[in-house]
Amino acid sequence: MSLLKGKFAVVTGAASARGLGKATAKLFAEHGATVAILDLDADAARSAAADLGPDHVGLACNVTDKAACDAAIAELLKRWGRVDILVNNAGITQPLKVMDIGPANYDAVLDVNLRGTLYMSQAVIPGMREQKSGSIVNLSSVSAQRGGGIFGGPHYSAAKAGVLGLTKAMARELAPANVRVNAICPGFIATDITAGKLTPDMLDKIVEGIPMARAGEASDVAGCALFLASELSAYCTGTEVDVNGGSLIH
Repeated sequence: MSLLKGKFAVVTGAASARGLGKATAKLFAEHGATVAILDLDADAARSAAADLGPDHVGLACNVTDKAACDAAIAELLKRWGRVDILVNNAGITQPLKVMDIGPANYDAVLDVNLRGTLYMSQAVIPGMREQKSGSIVNLSSVSAQRGGGIFGGPHYSAAKAGVLGLTKAMARELAPANVRVNAICPGFIATDITAGKLTPDMLDKIVEGIPMARAGEASDVAGCALFLASELSAYCTGTEVDVNGGSLIH
């Protein structure tokens, strides 16, 4: 089944081999989408796109730079004529306690996770409005909902909570143009961002709090992104979908 046949999709921060973005880009390509992988590292982005097949595109883009976001989308519009799907996946985290968050830490984490999500969205919205269709998928986190406690510091929780507010406000504003905006809140997922930073004891403790008794895989998040990007979710906007193995069940 090709859920995204003929669609053009952009995934940010998707060059990392084991990351959520790469898994999402790969699944989109398998479902017929033409995908652009945007990443800080141009070579990594191009090589990740080449992994998906010959038609896909890799571009360098720093999502915290508004001009760079606009330029990347302008280049894709020149090439494709349209962008149907944006996945705002680019993000960074820092495991700091509240009193250890310095100005530079705050700026880095808020800028990539929240400002970057706004800037990339602003770059695709005019085209989506004009074509009267589009789907924007934002990556938040269970940290936003439960107040951290897994890996990111309070500034990461704040940034990812900001993504939820931004998602809902954009969804409300863009709904008349048939542009949908939704968020995914992954729980603990085994990716490069956490690799090597957790002791086996920490991992056991985290998994103990997950009813499904396993860490998530990048493919678990990719499947949810596919649903939100496709017409299967045609009447969903402003939602936050939890992909956490049940870890928020009270």
